Amino acid sequence: QVQLVESGGGLVQAGGSLRLSCAASGSFFGVVTMGWYRQAPGKQRELVARIFSGGATNYADSAKGRFIISRDNAKNVVYLQMNSLKPEDTAVYYCNVLIRMTNYWGQGTQVTVSS
Repeated sequence: QVQLVESGGGLVQAGGSLRLSCAASGSFFGVVTMGWYRQAPGKQRELVARIFSGGATNYADSAKGRFIISRDNAKNVVYLQMNSLKPEDTAVYYCNVLIRMTNYWGQGTQVTVSS
């Protein structure tokens, strides 16, 4: 029903920026949230940021003030602008869409931040 493809990951030095993109296709009737999660080796997958219908947003404490989530409804794209990156941001980042009561996930994109 829904397919998500992430892009924009890569290697960046601490203090740098990246913009992740998630291109979505399929039916979006009943969307609750769109967001980004990340998972580092040996850690659980955690919420980074999400945006609700109507535009309200949530951010992890570690992301507040540095990351911005946005969307382009016409293009079915959700973005994560990542600024002032830190080594602890290193992880695989996954796009997520919650539609009604079903979660959809992308394949993930690697973000590596060097010291």
